[in-house]
Amino acid sequence: MGRLTGGDPSLLRRINSAVVLHALRTAAPAASPTLTDLVKVTGLSRPTVEGVVEGLIDAGLVVEAAAEEGEARRQGRPARRFRFRREAGHLLGIEIGPHRIAALMADLGGRVTGSAAQEIAATAPADERLDVVLDTVSDLLRRSGVPRGQLRAVGVATPGIVEADGTVRLGTALPGWTGLPLGERLRRSFRCPVLVENDANAAAVAEHWKGAATASDDVVFVLAGLSPGAGSLIGGRLHRGYGGAAGEIGALHLLGREATPEEVLSTTGEPLHPLDEAQVARVFALARAGDERAEAAVERFMRRLVHDVAALVLALDPELVVVGGWAAGLSGVLGPLRAELARYCLRPPQVVQSLLGEAAVATGALRLALDHVEEQLFAVESTVTARR
Repeated sequence: MGRLTGGDPSLLRRINSAVVLHALRTAAPAASPTLTDLVKVTGLSRPTVEGVVEGLIDAGLVVEAAAEEGEARRQGRPARRFRFRREAGHLLGIEIGPHRIAALMADLGGRVTGSAAQEIAATAPADERLDVVLDTVSDLLRRSGVPRGQLRAVGVATPGIVEADGTVRLGTALPGWTGLPLGERLRRSFRCPVLVENDANAAAVAEHWKGAATASDDVVFVLAGLSPGAGSLIGGRLHRGYGGAAGEIGALHLLGREATPEEVLSTTGEPLHPLDEAQVARVFALARAGDERAEAAVERFMRRLVHDVAALVLALDPELVVVGGWAAGLSGVLGPLRAELARYCLRPPQVVQSLLGEAAVATGALRLALDHVEEQLFAVESTVTARR
């Protein structure tokens, strides 16, 4: 930021406001700070803190907290206490998947206050899928009693390669998705910023926020399926790559012109539909029952998954690999993956299963919205998901 000389008083006010608001937001819920507390925590002068707090009250972000009855009796007129108004706005995280639309709502502190989900056919066209997205959101807002105008930001996670403006440059998992200006289409329905991200990237952020990767900053999240994808954090920051295509490990088979992902798990010679998870689950069930062709198909699938993940692990050297997606729920995936990574990788990472399960993608989308709001309110440091 450079040396602050006082030549830009508006910048100074913004910095002071961000510092005080951050102190209020991170205070323990039962310990609403006084002005004296805020002076100690921020290092600012009392008149500066007092002026900033009054401005934040006027903006609706801070409110004076009620004094505790015992404190009032002991001291006469108690010191004024303040708290951050987490209820001053709401955030949405939306997952747009092949089979379902899911939405999470949270307050400005990131506490989830509601959820909704609807099933949808994998073959649904883009317009129908977007209609279901808006229906799901409307249902969640109605049941939560939250006016649409109270939304401060909306995060959206979707399969495909996503550009910075929310356009899906390439999306083969959903019909009509390639080239879709998803961000622009959704912004028409919301009076707040809409941020669009790849689903595996969002899941990686979610696991780092409140899942299996909270203690690790170098993480690969594998969204395991017939055509797996991956998201990665490097030094605690989301790595998208130059064009947003980082982690598209499902395309690695093209390098060797091997069988397509749909052919890997086939037991009949006919390719499986890549989105038919029930059909895939049947192959795994047959393998567990001793069917030789199914066993061979599962072995091919595991070999391909290990090959894909190992390529990313060798390139990034993560501390942790988190496996999610529908394949993570099929028995026997983690053990072979650990063993094979130990054979191929110079420094094998820890391999664990997602703690968030099917909520990982929507949770990551919610974190995307929260990061945007935090950047607006506390713009001193960049956030995990900020685009450079």
